[in-house]
Amino acid sequence: MATKELKSYSLEEMKDKYIGKVGTSERDEYEYELRMDVLGKMIKTVRQERHLTQEELGKLIGVQKAQISKLENSANSATIDTILKVFKALKAEINFNIKLEDNIVKLA
Repeated sequence: MATKELKSYSLEEMKDKYIGKVGTSERDEYEYELRMDVLGKMIKTVRQERHLTQEELGKLIGVQKAQISKLENSANSATIDTILKVFKALKAEINFNIKLEDNIVKLA
């Protein structure tokens, strides 16, 4: 009895198939949401490493505990200014990469 060889797929191939190709609005939205989710998790991790509560971090940057909670669960609604304040309060460095067509500009 012959065995059937299984084909393996890369993550990129699966995202192309089930979410959409790079450059489509569906794929762009997915990638944005994923980045914001990762950013929120990073904020939570660093906050916990610094032994701060959400309320304490909120006081450091002048926002309510609820806003820190929303930020940690998904950074979608946060402004860049708020994100920068959070990382400054956490004494953590954040870098942005901005891709302009074929050029990459790094902001520190």
